[in-house]
Amino acid sequence: MFDPISLRGVGIRNRLWVAPMCQYSVVARDGVPTDWHLVHLGSMAAGGAGLIVVEATAVSPEGRITDRDTGIWNDAQATAWTRIVDYLHGHGATAGIQLAHAGRKASTWPAWGTPARGTVPAAQGGWPALAPSEVPFPGYADPVALDPAGIDGVVADFAAAARRAVTAGFDVLELHAAHGYLLHQFLSPLSNQRTDEFGGSLPNRARLLLRVVAAVRAEVGEAVPLLVRFSGTDYAPDGWTVEETAIVAGWAAAAGADFFDVSSGGNVTGVQIPLGPGYQVPLAQYVKEHAAVPVNAVGLIVTAQQANDIVASGAADAVMLGREFLRDPHFALRAAHELGVHLDYWPGQYLRAGWPEA
Repeated sequence: MFDPISLRGVGIRNRLWVAPMCQYSVVARDGVPTDWHLVHLGSMAAGGAGLIVVEATAVSPEGRITDRDTGIWNDAQATAWTRIVDYLHGHGATAGIQLAHAGRKASTWPAWGTPARGTVPAAQGGWPALAPSEVPFPGYADPVALDPAGIDGVVADFAAAARRAVTAGFDVLELHAAHGYLLHQFLSPLSNQRTDEFGGSLPNRARLLLRVVAAVRAEVGEAVPLLVRFSGTDYAPDGWTVEETAIVAGWAAAAGADFFDVSSGGNVTGVQIPLGPGYQVPLAQYVKEHAAVPVNAVGLIVTAQQANDIVASGAADAVMLGREFLRDPHFALRAAHELGVHLDYWPGQYLRAGWPEA
C-alpha cells in the first residue's frame, strides 16, 4: 500500500487515496471553494495521503447536486482551487478533482444543514434537472430529457472544466460516471429509455461517457492521468451490471482513460446493498481481471491491515477511503505506524508521534 505508483508519469507517493466526498459547504452558492475546503483537504495531505480527489465538482451550474457544491465552470472557481492545490502539493500529495454533472439528481437540498430533502422548488432557488430521459429519480421532480444539442453542450462543459482544472494545477482528473449522476444515468437502462443513438444497446448507452473521455483527453493532452469512477452495479434487475462495467471500462481505456475507480449503487432506490467491510472490492477485482485495467477499491475500508491486504493481494492497485479519512485525516501516517512502515514524508511537527527515536 505504501509503494509509489505512477500514472502517465505523474508520481503518487502511495496507494492510499482520499475518495471524493461532497461537503456542501459553499455558503455563497457560487461554486467557489472556501477555507473549509482548504483545511479539510489540506489536513489529509499533511496526514500522508497519496492522491486526494476533491469532491464532485460541477462542470456547469445546472450540473450541481445542490447549490452549495463546488464548481469549475468559470475562472474564479479555478483560481480559488489553485490555492488549495498548491497547499496539497506543498505537503507532497497528488491533487485530483472529480468532474461531475448530477443530471436528474441535480437541484436538491444539501445532505446536512436543512431538514428538507428532495428537489428544491424553483421558488426557493431550484432549477430544472437534465437527464437522458424524462424518468425522475424516485422522490425527485421530473427532469428534462437532453436533446442532441444539450448532449453536445455537456461534452463541451466537461472538456472546458478539464482544461480549467489543469490550469488550476490539478495533477489528475476523474470523471464521475457513478452513483446515479448523469453519466451513470446514460449507462443504465433503468434511467436511460432513449431510442436514439444514445439509448438501447450498450454501445449506445456508453456513447456519452466515451465522447466525454475522448473530449477531455483531446483537451488536456497526453500527460494528464484520467480516472473514471463507475458504479459497478445498480443492484437491481435489468439494471447496470459489473459485466457491463468491465466492458465499458475497456472501451474507456481505448478512448484515453487510465485508471478506474469502482464503487456501486446510487441510481435507483429500494435495492439491497450487501454492506460489509470491503463489500465493493469484488467489483473492482472483476473489472481489473476482465478488462485488464488498473483499478482502485473503495467502500468500508477502515483499517490499515485491511487496506494493505487489498493491494497486496492484487485485488486492486490502490484503495480509496472516505469516512475513515473524515474520522482521522492522518490515517495514512497512523497506518504506516501500525504496519511498521517508515515514511520520509512525516511532517516535521509530527515526527515525535512516528518513531520512538524521533
